Amino acid sequence: MILKHARFILGIFFIIFVSGCTAGISQHSRSKVTYTSTFSALQKTPDTHKGEVIMFGGRVIEAKTSPSLSELFVLQLALDTWGRPVNPDQSEGRFIVQTKQLLDPAVYQKDMLLTVVGTIKGSKVGSIGGFEYIYPLVELIEIKLWPKGMRTRPMIHFGIGVGTSF
Repeated sequence: MILKHARFILGIFFIIFVSGCTAGISQHSRSKVTYTSTFSALQKTPDTHKGEVIMFGGRVIEAKTSPSLSELFVLQLALDTWGRPVNPDQSEGRFIVQTKQLLDPAVYQKDMLLTVVGTIKGSKVGSIGGFEYIYPLVELIEIKLWPKGMRTRPMIHFGIGVGTSF
């Protein structure tokens, strides 16, 4: 009898754990992804990958809106297994997310972490500190904004000894 209860409790724990890890981009959007190379490879020749679907993550640099178009300027960050941005200090570059729907700058604030699935539209030339910069353009399919204060490293640790965490 105790074994049945233990299995039941473990089963419930497993369902809760798995559902908590999959709260990012939908499986439907993930199945559309066709681009499998690195961000830096895309950045070198974004126009040759038009029409491919990507899944990238990053940190919002700036949000711009107009009556016909919203743009998010994003600093690319690597994604973990669940599609969450990790290593906030390592990036391969920047990209722009575009959509006709409103991406409110009050919601998509500077430094917020996000994950995007979208179609590569080509590139846009801009500048960073007076230097010319080629941004890959991504037309939005799905976006996930991660809550502020979300940890970007594993929350389960195994080990022996004394340590600290920041």
